[in-house]
Amino acid sequence: MNQTLLAAAITTLAAAFAPATQAQTLTGWALLPAATFADGPVSGQFASPNPYGTNLPPFAGQPVQGFSAVLPGPAAGSLRVMTDNGFGAQTNSADTLLRVYTVRPEWRTARGGRGIVHPADWWSGRPVKAFDATTRITLRDPDNKVGWTIQADLEHYYGVDTNPAVDPAIRAGRLLTGADFDIESVRRTADGHYWFGDEFGPFLLETDARGRLLGAPIPLPGVYSPQNPEVLAGQATANLGGSGGFEGMALSHDGKKLYALLEKTVTGDADKTLRINEFDLASRRWTGVRYVYPLDAQGTAIGDMTAVDDHRFIVIERNGSTATSGTPFKKLYLIDIEGVEAGGTVKKTELVDLMAIADPDDLNRDGSTTFSLPYTTIEDVLPLDARTLLVINDNNFPYGGGRTLASDDTEFIRIRLPEGLKVCVRCDGTR
Repeated sequence: MNQTLLAAAITTLAAAFAPATQAQTLTGWALLPAATFADGPVSGQFASPNPYGTNLPPFAGQPVQGFSAVLPGPAAGSLRVMTDNGFGAQTNSADTLLRVYTVRPEWRTARGGRGIVHPADWWSGRPVKAFDATTRITLRDPDNKVGWTIQADLEHYYGVDTNPAVDPAIRAGRLLTGADFDIESVRRTADGHYWFGDEFGPFLLETDARGRLLGAPIPLPGVYSPQNPEVLAGQATANLGGSGGFEGMALSHDGKKLYALLEKTVTGDADKTLRINEFDLASRRWTGVRYVYPLDAQGTAIGDMTAVDDHRFIVIERNGSTATSGTPFKKLYLIDIEGVEAGGTVKKTELVDLMAIADPDDLNRDGSTTFSLPYTTIEDVLPLDARTLLVINDNNFPYGGGRTLASDDTEFIRIRLPEGLKVCVRCDGTR
């Protein structure tokens, strides 16, 4: 055998015994059905029916849907998930309450499991039978901190006499609704308070552990969405697109700062760039430090941002396409601000392609060993350990079209990375 053939044989033999290149792998899957409801006021009275003819509004209670942020729950295996403003707009969500629920996924894994999501007790994380008052907090403003008219101040929704009367529970408790704020991100600080990122201002909102607003909404200086009260009053001009506010927000490892990521580009900024703004929790002020997040050529928006350690973050980036419309682009990126000067562009590395995850055990039982998450919006990511990430879609109930032409379910997935991130688990401040 000549040397060339010998070398080729050795190479072939080595390849045969070399470990296969590892891919991101689905290790857990669970589903919450689209038509999942909790007690509360009639909702969806201003929502348009979806084009599929399923789950037609109005609804007798509050849909448990639209998860736009996730935190670790009170016990191992439990999670806290935040609903967004309701039905997608300020003008159709006045009867939808802003809530955070505790849930416990019962994962389907290679060893079995039902693949369902249980409601859980807010304080203990133990599964319960239904999404009731024991499973959640509801945001409210009993001390009139907001500073302008909210739905609870009105006799009829939106102040229109021909509209239905505002639910007595909303008025009595001064409960906050999806016409008041569109919360899209949340972090819990070491004192047990919650900080919510809103899109209508955009604003930061601070509540106590039970959802009571503790101060006036904090605006981002110089940035105004079309729903900002100053814009509506003719005192400012919008320079941020609707639903373009604080979609992602991370808490620094030391628990001292928030990093709030806008979903859309501010007028005058370079095209397809988003601002990450730094907020100091001790002073309750923006520091003036900001970074630039560059969208991929295929990306049109971000869905969430969470801390890995003191300088790295995971960001969900997407477009609006689904399995039933267009070409879906849904990815997780690892970004790094270490060594980046204020005003500079973050370092960005692709971490997971959510449209191409290895699923050797076909955990969602779709007949394929490749898993994809093709929903319009995917807005929840949480590190579970150094090699495992949790991701959840926002199902935009009662709309959808993610997998089929029907209302979307909410899928919880667990992804194992080929390499560890040396992640700061529970960087939300609950450590």
